[in-house]
Amino acid sequence: MVVVPPAAWPPGPLRRLAAEGFELALLAVLVVEGWRPLARWEHGLPAERHDDLAALGLRSRTIRRSTTAGTVVLETVLSRDTGTLDLYAEVFDETPLRIDPAQARLEGWLLGFPPCCVMAYVEHGYAANGLDREAQAELFHWACPGCTITPRLLPKLRDVAGRLRACLDAPDAAASP
Repeated sequence: MVVVPPAAWPPGPLRRLAAEGFELALLAVLVVEGWRPLARWEHGLPAERHDDLAALGLRSRTIRRSTTAGTVVLETVLSRDTGTLDLYAEVFDETPLRIDPAQARLEGWLLGFPPCCVMAYVEHGYAANGLDREAQAELFHWACPGCTITPRLLPKLRDVAGRLRACLDAPDAAASP
């Protein structure tokens, strides 16, 4: 992983992304640093936010999905690599949100989730996993019971989130382009 010091992060784009939701800015930094090959924000974004993602060195794309009732749902996917975006779009653009196990495995892999957690989710859904609610809420995936990977990821995720908060709270951040 490439740990980027907060001083090197452009605070203007990060603040604008965080205004959409802190998790969006966090997902962007996780991808920038290589903790995730691809991230999915479960909302559409205006063109200006796609520009902010580009300012961080990310590529982004809007994906159209649909509910079982036919309602269109927009997602935004972001990655450093266009091939990863292309593959996600090829498999998931213009498709239902409900996916089959093979698609779920691919999606989990593209999103960088621990493989054990992906398999457990595919087979058992939201099974009890022993994590406290606060820890589970910090994650972008559902941890599997007895996971040995997720407890190692949590401190890294917390570190990135803390560095992002420090960047967003820096006095000069509000005045940056």
